[in-house]
Amino acid sequence: MRQCGVLTSLAPFSNMKPVTGKTVSPKPIRKAIIPAAGLGTRFLPATKSSPKEMLPLVDKPLIQYVVEEAVASGIEQIIIITGRGKRAIEDHFDVSFELEETLKQQKKYHVLSELRKISGLASFCYIRQNESRGLGHAILSAKHFMGDDPFAVLLGDEIMNAPIPALKQMIDLYQTNPTSFIGVQKVQKSEIHQYGVIDATPTNHPSLYKIKGLVEKPSAADAPSDLAIIGRYLLSPDIFDILEKTQPGKNNEIQLTDALNQLAHLTPMFGTMISGHRFDAGDKLGFLKATVAMGLQNKEMGEEFRKYLKGLSL
Repeated sequence: MRQCGVLTSLAPFSNMKPVTGKTVSPKPIRKAIIPAAGLGTRFLPATKSSPKEMLPLVDKPLIQYVVEEAVASGIEQIIIITGRGKRAIEDHFDVSFELEETLKQQKKYHVLSELRKISGLASFCYIRQNESRGLGHAILSAKHFMGDDPFAVLLGDEIMNAPIPALKQMIDLYQTNPTSFIGVQKVQKSEIHQYGVIDATPTNHPSLYKIKGLVEKPSAADAPSDLAIIGRYLLSPDIFDILEKTQPGKNNEIQLTDALNQLAHLTPMFGTMISGHRFDAGDKLGFLKATVAMGLQNKEMGEEFRKYLKGLSL
């Protein structure tokens, strides 16, 4: 397991005009939190003894897709929030000397190369959440690793399929607007009750909305917009002080939405319209849809899989 270090490299600045009206040199975003301590109850009994984040999506576990998105967006240091029964996640991103030696002896060099890439993706740290107290509590547990740096949060079961990584789309906008961002996409009104939704106004940029507040799973009649939160965040370290003072809500959990509502009243916060297809792979139907989409894109078996699907007569 690698130790978290100090990161100093800078990302290139965007040429986009700042929505806030002034150009500020931002701190680079090189750290990310991936909460992965949930019980995965929607996938029982499959997740009784195996983390849902390790469910295989074609040929990689779910969480690897999320890590690869973060790394492709410039993230170098990843803090994964784990819990009881999640050791498989740590093992996956660690070096496996015995397996690598076996593959070397069998001359399976291509597979060996792919395995070595996994452990070298980023610098990983793990924090164990001893009790399930909500997403806000999971993020708060990483406070001492973040320091005064802005950081990203990526939910481990939200898979984004996009030519430009979803998180990178947000970081590119952050370069000229260094504040907090929430990834959003439009959803049907009939589905709005399943999501957190932003109350926001348009800006002079087509992909940005100025957030006034957030509502957790509103009814279609009460929803302030059709812009749903998709599990990608860029947050100011100010969120930690707010989380520490946030009172537990439903199920005695500290809700991130409550803290974000307070942060939105203290500093500018924007919703970023993410281009790409989102899969809720923590849901059985969403997982099946993601499997089909990623299977069709697979270079080795995609065409054969497509022929198989076309030939089905169920």
